[in-house]
Amino acid sequence: MKKLRPLFIIVLLPLLFSACATNPLTGRTTMALVSNRELFPMAFAQYRQFLAESTVVTNTADARMIQRVGERIATAAQLWLSAEGYGSYMDDYEWEFALIQDDTVNAWAMPGGKIAFYTGILPVTQTEAGVAVVMGHEIAHVLLNHGQQRMSGSLLQELGALGLTLATLNMSPESQALTMTAYGVGSTLFGTLPFSRQHEFEADEYGLILMAIAGYHPAEGAAFWQRMSSYGGASVPQFLSTHPSDSNRIQNLHRLIPVALAKAAEFGVHY
Repeated sequence: MKKLRPLFIIVLLPLLFSACATNPLTGRTTMALVSNRELFPMAFAQYRQFLAESTVVTNTADARMIQRVGERIATAAQLWLSAEGYGSYMDDYEWEFALIQDDTVNAWAMPGGKIAFYTGILPVTQTEAGVAVVMGHEIAHVLLNHGQQRMSGSLLQELGALGLTLATLNMSPESQALTMTAYGVGSTLFGTLPFSRQHEFEADEYGLILMAIAGYHPAEGAAFWQRMSSYGGASVPQFLSTHPSDSNRIQNLHRLIPVALAKAAEFGVHY
């Protein structure tokens, strides 16, 4: 068994160094243990199943608004990517914007361009600009490949657990259990949760820029989250949450307004 430990490291390290991708918007290199070519078909199939099991709202003013805002922001994304020399980046994306009859105050995105809005969030968005805040955020998640990174992070966490199991083979069962518990808590608090919070901040930043390029004033970002915070209820400390606190988020969005306005101006959009 001792021979397995160095073998595990020899196999793992090349995988980690080779399985990376550079995002054209951020310029940063991130984990890509699962390629979009593998990820997109899985996401598309899950989205189709979700729609089949849900009540999809069509041919209403709200449904048309969701579609309109999604298309405008996806077009803004294409303009930005083309300006950066990545005009073909979204060739494999299949954008779809569904409004779901559900009182849950939520919206989410899946890799490859699949977006779902719940009708329960519309009283918080209030206006088309409010919808653009949420839509920009979700489209940013997609373009920044956050789904791919989270899946890669989960795989890496599993590989770490496997490596730790091999490393503790000679320990007593009690010591092994304590070590694995400590690893689970530590990797969550110092790995998974900060990773997810960073994704939320990134999606806020790039979503705000995208909505500004699409013609929606970025000041609505902070206004939306101020309304959202009133829905709060009991909250957990930020370090125990996958999302930033509302106050940190609002403060950050205020700071990003000039950044979004400046980028929109590069595309001839002025406020």
